[in-house]
Amino acid sequence: MATASKPNLDHPTFAILKEAFPAITLRGTEYRGQSTLIVEPQDLHKVMTFLKNDPRCDYNFLSDVVGIDYLGYPAPTIGRFAVVYNLCSYERDDRFFVKVFLDPSIPTDGIEEDPALYVDSVCDLWPGAEWTEREVFDMYGIRFRNHPDLRRILTWKEFPAHPLRKDYPLRGRGERETYRVIDRTDA
Repeated sequence: MATASKPNLDHPTFAILKEAFPAITLRGTEYRGQSTLIVEPQDLHKVMTFLKNDPRCDYNFLSDVVGIDYLGYPAPTIGRFAVVYNLCSYERDDRFFVKVFLDPSIPTDGIEEDPALYVDSVCDLWPGAEWTEREVFDMYGIRFRNHPDLRRILTWKEFPAHPLRKDYPLRGRGERETYRVIDRTDA
């Protein structure tokens, strides 16, 4: 018989962050026992640095970086896109999520670089973020400042869009029909 986990509405990391950053806007949520901190894009890197380096937090492992497109989401959100960081502290066997929302300033149906879809890279804190940040860039068009090698990772260099954006057509825009097939002789 499974037991329900106790909601973690009073995660100790929230109090530590509130004390350390009294002047910045921090929001916290809890869902199914998992705590999420929501920060403003300009505050992300300093908060992440604190979460990694402060011994009371000691989030020494970045498990994942993912993107989310909230276009058409039934509940109101702070922005259309979100980048979510999944942090782990092995010392305390604790998991903590950090989310940053971004709202586009230009139409998202193309590949144009949007100055509103930028966030600081955390590769300097967790080198393993390099590939996951590249995936978020490739699929959603969110760019990471100071990333050591920000280029597409799943689609080709000239791919004309970001395919996990919800305004991208399910059948694509004709890329499959014009895709050049490569065989062993081309390598």
